[in-house]
Amino acid sequence: MNKKGDVVRLYLPPDANTLLSVVDHCLRSRNYVNVIVAGKQPELQYLDMDAAVKHCTAGIGIWDWASNDQGSEPDVVMACAGDVPIFETLAATDLLRQQFSDLKVRVVNVVDLMTLQPASEHPHGISDREFDTIFTTDKPIVFAYHGYPWLIHRLTYRRTNHKNLHVRGYKEEGTTTTPFDMVVRNDLDRFHLVQDVIDRVPKLGYVAAYAKQALRDKLIEHHEYVTTYGIDMPEIRNWKWPY
Repeated sequence: MNKKGDVVRLYLPPDANTLLSVVDHCLRSRNYVNVIVAGKQPELQYLDMDAAVKHCTAGIGIWDWASNDQGSEPDVVMACAGDVPIFETLAATDLLRQQFSDLKVRVVNVVDLMTLQPASEHPHGISDREFDTIFTTDKPIVFAYHGYPWLIHRLTYRRTNHKNLHVRGYKEEGTTTTPFDMVVRNDLDRFHLVQDVIDRVPKLGYVAAYAKQALRDKLIEHHEYVTTYGIDMPEIRNWKWPY
């Protein structure tokens, strides 16, 4: 709530269709303070308009097209909010599925941050049962967020699985550099996200030792490439969701 008692809603649309849906939703609302955080760079289109309207209306949801845990329990939940975190989360999910074919990954996108709160704290908050259904009660959650990590922790501190929630976000690290290097400097890139999963999914354990070393080497390769050429590596600039 703000000082006047109005309900504040914070939206982070993942693509153009969801942005249009959010804007329409906000313009039709009354007695709310709506805050929309959106970038100005060209982005991938993840949802068609029908799916975007449904996703925006719910404010949170599992992206089944990016997940591979259908019909089973996930080993890890990859959550994201914000355009760059979404992109890096999908890229990290791609790496995980390449490296560990039996790993079950659930991808969750949050458009309305207020859904993370209990319904008793905000009218857009989802119930504990729904939160547990989406995020599970005992699986590790790696949450990529475009702002300060502590905000996600504050919004979810009363939730069942908060103890397994690990948030990557803005750490006030940066300079005049490449887009991906800015993400790396804040430990929000795909390689750090995959490392987080390896550290938190028990069944990976020693099996993932070589993969984790390869991720470390990739970060070194990235630094050397950016320093030499002043642009991001081709595999970063040209990456697209492959499934």
